[in-house]
Amino acid sequence: MTGPGGDQPRTVLLTGGTGFIGSHVLAGLLAAADRGARLRVRLLAHTAAPPAHPAIEPWTGDLADPATLRGVCAGVSRVLHLGSLITGDEDRLQAVNAVGTSALLGEARAAGSRSFVRLSTTAVYGPGPHRGVTEETAVPGPKSAVSCSRLAGDAQVLAASGTVVRPHLVYGRGDTWVVPAAVTALRLLPGLPDDGRARVSLVSADDLAKALVALALDEAEPPAGVLHAAHPEPVSVRAMLSRVAGELSLPLPEQALTADEALPGLPVGDERALRLIRFLTTDAWFDSRLLWRTTGVHPGAGFLAGFPAHAPWYRESLRLPGSSILSGARRLAP
Repeated sequence: MTGPGGDQPRTVLLTGGTGFIGSHVLAGLLAAADRGARLRVRLLAHTAAPPAHPAIEPWTGDLADPATLRGVCAGVSRVLHLGSLITGDEDRLQAVNAVGTSALLGEARAAGSRSFVRLSTTAVYGPGPHRGVTEETAVPGPKSAVSCSRLAGDAQVLAASGTVVRPHLVYGRGDTWVVPAAVTALRLLPGLPDDGRARVSLVSADDLAKALVALALDEAEPPAGVLHAAHPEPVSVRAMLSRVAGELSLPLPEQALTADEALPGLPVGDERALRLIRFLTTDAWFDSRLLWRTTGVHPGAGFLAGFPAHAPWYRESLRLPGSSILSGARRLAP
């Protein structure tokens, strides 16, 4: 693998490389370099110190401060923009997710780097229900400030013929909300709202990272447009909770409840509780076959077969002192 100069290493700009999904992607890129790929990873980081590796070029910058991005795309063949803000006030969210993305696109354009891949979220489609939605049929309908800001950034990338990857629920090492939210439901609810019939799309961070690394390293230009990122087979909420309960030694509530009957089991007046109930009762599954066809990456074993390998990490992380039992439900709905 070479860059535009032939013998020069290809340089990929990675933002968000110290976050949950980004750390998996960074590991995949560095593994490719260790296997002999002629690759440099220019890592844009705000505060976190980058890992020591000869393939890493650290760049200190802030998406909310365009001045710190000047020159960041010089010599870059592909931008892998995973950085985003998911909490904060509306102005700060817009500054990072929309204005910051615009600034980064401007830097890429000025440097002649036309290949731009952005990680987004299916939350930009609103709370649903969503059943087998394809990239072509999906209609944006964000309901929160964070989803609106991310959609605004997406629109700019799409207008520049870039690629936008939208996963739904992502689990694995570093997950602080998907499986923790499932554990919240198992611990607090006497039964399963709507008997767990809703189906949802999930993907492991490892498998999502493989697809993103493939988009970053493929000699061909990534396709312009949206790519959904999930395992092709959706999972029922009952099956998901049953697997989590079995692997984490938690009881599975067998009583069937309506959503209204389930709410009293959660902290009264807590908006996160309402979001958790919505997560447990709303179909949210997306057609993602295009991503796996495009990248040639296998989508993995799926949640039911793949979760046991992640269970030891979750068992350890969920015992950390001071963690809120509802922390996982905070971002389950847009």
